[in-house]
Amino acid sequence: MSSVGVLVSDPWLQNQFTQVQLRTLRTKFTSAKRSDAEQVTIKDLPPVMEKLRGIQEVLTEEEITSFLSESYPDMDQSIEFEPFLREYLNLQEKGASKSGGKKKLKGSVSFLKASTTTLLHVINESEKTSYVNHINNFLGEDPFLKNFLPLDPASNDIFNLIGDGVLLCKLINVAVPGTIDERAINTKKEPNPWERNENHTLCLNSAKAIGCTVVNIGTQDLIEARPHLVLGLLSQIIKIQLLANLNLKNTPQLLELVAGDNSKEAEELVTLAPDKMLLKWMNFHIKKAGYKKTVTNFSTDVKIR
Repeated sequence: MSSVGVLVSDPWLQNQFTQVQLRTLRTKFTSAKRSDAEQVTIKDLPPVMEKLRGIQEVLTEEEITSFLSESYPDMDQSIEFEPFLREYLNLQEKGASKSGGKKKLKGSVSFLKASTTTLLHVINESEKTSYVNHINNFLGEDPFLKNFLPLDPASNDIFNLIGDGVLLCKLINVAVPGTIDERAINTKKEPNPWERNENHTLCLNSAKAIGCTVVNIGTQDLIEARPHLVLGLLSQIIKIQLLANLNLKNTPQLLELVAGDNSKEAEELVTLAPDKMLLKWMNFHIKKAGYKKTVTNFSTDVKIR
C-alpha cells in the first residue's frame, strides 16, 4: 500500500479526517455502488450514510434522503468521493443541530487530537496568494485594518493578522453585509486573551450563520492561526461573497439555461443554490461546446492535470 494514503484535492477537507477515517470512508463510499452501475449515485448513499459513525444515532435514512435531495434534486446523479465527504460533514452538523448541541455525536470526526503523522497538512501557496489579494482589495480601506494592509502574499502576514479575530469578522461582513454588528468586535491594538476568544467565537457563530461549515474548527485553532484551517475558512467565506450575486436578477445571462418558455425549468433554476446554479451554467456551456464531460464539483472535476 502506498505511504501517501488517501489524498483529497481540497486541503481544508483533507484535514477534517485522519488517514484511517479517510480509508474507512472510501471503503464505505465504494460499497455504495450497485453491482450493475459504473458510479455511485446520490440515491445509493442514504443506506450507507445512515450507518456512519456520528450520524447513525441521530438521523434516519429518510431524513438523510430529504437532506441530500435539497442539494441534489436528481437522485440518479452520480457523485464522487470528495462531495461525499462534504455531505458527510454537513450531515454531522445537521445531526448536531437536531440534537440541540447537547449530545456529542459518538465517533464524530474531530480534528483536534494529539499531533499525529496520519494528518497531511498541505498549504497551497497560490490559494493563499489569491485570498490575500482578495483581502487587500476588499478591506484595504477599512478604518481599523488599513493600519495593517496591504498584506504581502509571499509572507505569512495573513496568519499573524488572523490571531485577534478582527480580520475574519470584517471579511464575513464583506461577504454578507450586516451579519455582525461591528460594535461587538474588539478592535484594541493588543486585545487580551479573553477579547481574542470573544472575537473568534463571534466569527465562528457568524460564519456558520452565513453557510460555512465550521463543525471541526474551534476558537483556539483561529487564535493559533493554524494555516490549513484558516485557509479553509477563508475559502468558504470568500466563496459565499463571490456567489452572493449569482441570480437571475443580477445575471440575466443565466436564462440561457431555460429551454424556451419552460416555466418549470425557470422555477427550478430560481430555487437552486448559487454554487449549483454555477455548475449548471458550466455544464450547459461544456455541452454546448461539444464535450461529454459533466462537472459535479469545482475541485477534482476542474483540476488541471
